[in-house]
Amino acid sequence: MGRNDKIAGMVTMIATASLWSLGGLFIKVIDWNPFAIAGIRSVIASLVILAFLRKPKINMSFPQVGAAVANALTMLLFVVANKTTTAANAILLQYMAIIFTAFIGAPLLKEKIRAEHWISILFVMAGMAIMFANRLGGGRIFGDAVALVSAVTFSLYFVFMRMQKDGSPLESNLLSHWFAAGTCLTVSLFLPAPQFTEKSVAAILVLGVAQIGVPAILIAYAIKRISAISANLIAVIEPLLNPLWVFLVVGENPGMNTIIGGSVILIAVTWASIIGARRSVTGG
Repeated sequence: MGRNDKIAGMVTMIATASLWSLGGLFIKVIDWNPFAIAGIRSVIASLVILAFLRKPKINMSFPQVGAAVANALTMLLFVVANKTTTAANAILLQYMAIIFTAFIGAPLLKEKIRAEHWISILFVMAGMAIMFANRLGGGRIFGDAVALVSAVTFSLYFVFMRMQKDGSPLESNLLSHWFAAGTCLTVSLFLPAPQFTEKSVAAILVLGVAQIGVPAILIAYAIKRISAISANLIAVIEPLLNPLWVFLVVGENPGMNTIIGGSVILIAVTWASIIGARRSVTGG
C-alpha cells in the first residue's frame, strides 16, 4: 500500500476521532438516562450506516462478529463505567487500549510494532496522566475495573476491524449498533422515560449521525489503510479534543494540565504518524 493510501487512512482516522470527541459536549445537553441516550444514538447510527451501505454483506465471519461484539461491549461498558467511577478515570483507563492493541494485535495480525509506536505510547500515557492529574481518584474499584475491561474490548475492536482489511469492516459497525441498541433500549425500559424536547432531539440526532454514525463509515475506510496500533494511537486525540469543544462552546477554561498533557499527546501521535508515512515510502 502506497504513501498516499496511508496518509488518507491517517487523515480519515483523525476525522473519526474528532467526531467521536463531540460526545462529551452533546451528551451533557440531554437530560436522559445514559442507556436511553446510548440506545437511541445507536438506532440513528445504524440507519446512517444502512443508508451508506444499502445492501450490507453480513457473513457472520469471526472477525465481523468479533468487531461487532467488541464495539458494542465497549459502548455499553463505557456507559456503566461513567456511572460507577469518575469520568476522568473512565476515559484514562479506557485509553489504556493502545497498550492492549500493541500486545494483542502483533501476534494476531502479524503487524510489527515499531519503535516509534512504543515511544509514542509512553508519551501518550504520560500526557493523559498530566491531563487528568487533578481529576483522578475518588472512583470506585468496580467502576475502574469496568473501564479497564472496556480498554480490552476497545483494543479488540481495532484488531478485529483490521482483520477485515481485505473485506468490508463497516458491517461490523452496523451489527454493533444493533447489539447496543437492543441491549440499551431494553435496560432503559426499567428506567425513567426520556423527555423529548427540541434541544434533546437535536442533540441526539447530532450524536447518532455525526458523533458515531459518520465515524463508523470513516473508521471502516481508515482501518483498511493503517495498522491497528496506528489507528488506536490516533484515536487518543478524542479525549484531547473533548475539552476543546467545551471551551469553544461553553467557554470553560481547560486548565494548564489539559493544555500541557494535550500538547504532549498531540506531538507524540503526530510524530509517530509522520514516521509511519515515511516508512511506507522507504519500505522500512
